Amino acid sequence: MKSIEVTQLSELQKNGDVELIDVRMPSEFRSVHAAGARNVPLDSLDPRSVFADRNGSIDQPLYVICQGGNRSTKACQKFVDAGFENIVNVEGGTTAWDKAGLPVVRGKQTMPLMQQVQLTAGSLVLLGAVLGYFVHPYFIGLSAFVGAGLMFAGATGTCGMASMLGKMPWNQCAGGGGSCSV
Repeated sequence: MKSIEVTQLSELQKNGDVELIDVRMPSEFRSVHAAGARNVPLDSLDPRSVFADRNGSIDQPLYVICQGGNRSTKACQKFVDAGFENIVNVEGGTTAWDKAGLPVVRGKQTMPLMQQVQLTAGSLVLLGAVLGYFVHPYFIGLSAFVGAGLMFAGATGTCGMASMLGKMPWNQCAGGGGSCSV
């Protein structure tokens, strides 16, 4: 898989038309993203659809960015698995882009998705413990269920709670449609 540093990509943007997709959740994209990026969330990424909607030729590289590089690597692999070869991962993601002082678009700030997961999981664990103590011991199963989900997320890198929270209205862009363009 090919990769590129943020400063190199910025230079390419100055010299011509570069197609850059950001695979983060819409709320993350809305709060800050690299100038010129288009949002196509990883959980709804369809490589064939992305290539069908491309502005340029199928032969031109498609650059993929996320927050730090993990989700964009997964997205690049999805493209490769679908038979598309000219896919380039942006090293360091939006964090590196912003730290390098490159142009970003800032919008409405929301609580980061992982912080939402932590608050929700912590609340459910506490609720299960309190209900288990004061109401019925079976409520401790709620805490065990959340703990098992967190262990699964840690082992697989896939978090069901994050996926569900990401689909909540406050984590979506106005107008729906599964992607954001600003």
